[in-house]
Amino acid sequence: MTEVSAGMLLVATPALLDPNFADTVVLVLDVDENGALGVVLNRPSAIPVADVLADWRDVVAEPEVLFHGGPVSTEGALAVARLRREDDVPVGFREVAGRLGLVDLDTPVELLDGSLDGLRIFAGYAGWGAAQLEGEIAEGSWYVVPSQPLDVFRIDPGELWRDVLRRQPGELAWHSTRPVDPDLN
Repeated sequence: MTEVSAGMLLVATPALLDPNFADTVVLVLDVDENGALGVVLNRPSAIPVADVLADWRDVVAEPEVLFHGGPVSTEGALAVARLRREDDVPVGFREVAGRLGLVDLDTPVELLDGSLDGLRIFAGYAGWGAAQLEGEIAEGSWYVVPSQPLDVFRIDPGELWRDVLRRQPGELAWHSTRPVDPDLN
């Protein structure tokens, strides 16, 4: 089993039947002995960021909509951002992995001007209690793979699941071509 750390991706396997996570790619934001937290990268909503958080409308990456980050605390929001430069860390930014981090949405947008290479806002998040994620990985519900810098900010998040699997080494890449319903094959 691959060790899970912040910045890695969890890719749902066909064995994961929970509708909240079927065919998802989750960015791990934090993991420790008490559990793990992440956001689903490939579930955009139809709600424009401008309708909910107007101050952030000019900062978010395309598509400029809220994303369904997961089933926990859906009334709250998390902002994931990428710094332009590692040495230019603005107020309100907390590093997750390298230039990737979380932005406090209470921070005035002007304080971030020019510092970010991309920002995406997620309503809700995915959370696991102590040892819960490790158990799900052991039972075959998740593939654990490294992320690439632009995975979070893709314009076409609908293809992220297949693209992430396709770039993996060995047999794991084969899963990217599995049919939605193998019984129809």
